[in-house]
Amino acid sequence: MDIIRTVSGDIEIEKIGKTLCHEHLRIDLKKIFQEPDDKNDYEKAYSQVTLENLGWIRANYIKNLDNLGLYEEKLIVDELLLFKESGGRTLVEVTPVDIGRDPNTLFNISKSTGLNVIMGSGYYVYGTHPPNLKERSVENIAEEIVNDILIGANGTNIKSGIIGEIGCSWPLHEDEKKVLIAASKAQKEIGCALTIHPGRHHEAPIEILEIIDKAGGSISRTIMGHIDRTFSTIDRLLEFSKNGSYIEFDMFGLESAYYPFADVDMPNDGKRIEFIINLIDHGYLKKILVSHDIAFKHSLVKYGGFGYAHILKNAVPKMLKNGLNKNMINTILEENPKNALKINNCFK
Repeated sequence: MDIIRTVSGDIEIEKIGKTLCHEHLRIDLKKIFQEPDDKNDYEKAYSQVTLENLGWIRANYIKNLDNLGLYEEKLIVDELLLFKESGGRTLVEVTPVDIGRDPNTLFNISKSTGLNVIMGSGYYVYGTHPPNLKERSVENIAEEIVNDILIGANGTNIKSGIIGEIGCSWPLHEDEKKVLIAASKAQKEIGCALTIHPGRHHEAPIEILEIIDKAGGSISRTIMGHIDRTFSTIDRLLEFSKNGSYIEFDMFGLESAYYPFADVDMPNDGKRIEFIINLIDHGYLKKILVSHDIAFKHSLVKYGGFGYAHILKNAVPKMLKNGLNKNMINTILEENPKNALKINNCFK
């Protein structure tokens, strides 16, 4: 019998409901803060997020220190209740260890909202790694990931239910490759999902899958995240999709023309839906996942953002208008997450 492993305990896969497969509920991104080039913007950089500076922050969202993290438990509970009121049931919280994963906070949020929260395990990109990671072996990192899922994380009995998001850059750093291999070995041992933050280049995802496959991981149980900013043409996406991993559009709601991490024109939701329709037409319906990747204050409803309910309230109606039917949407939001996230309960 397969189960879904949440921070509050194991549940039957049929109880997963509408699921967002790539979110953050507690995260600390201060390590990626960049001071503005213009000294006249310094005051904005060190001010709290407000309506008055929201326009500037949307165009410079890693240059405001207050924006770089989610720390307030009550605030996130309030935001998640909007998701629940819209029919949502489960969120996959993929914050890595090195940027603020907090099992106790996730447990409290799950209990306060009544939502299923699935916690990740592993490390983000090289620039956020703890100093000692460079000296650790593949086997040691793999053992940590396995223990997070089978025993509990951070000295608690709160268990992870997915590996990742595993951070990868372009080009891939040797320590990122080590973590990726460790994650693949842990996946082989447990048989659970592995979710990836790929480098910002269209060749990065295939390189990652090759490493996973060589290390004994499962491509079919791998979720390739951030498809939105990785493949700009449908031809490249269709070619990659032949490899058999899950294809995750996890930036719904983010339509900024000012993407700070690379020279990428971020697609709007209409373009995301167009790509999804094209994938469905080519037979990949059962490999599509969606989410928002909320990690910044300005993405929350309280601060003028789209919030965790955006897909259910806004994107789904747009999908229906553009030709998807209810069965297709149910497959993307419920059936695919069930199959991606299930773990055999022999590991209970």
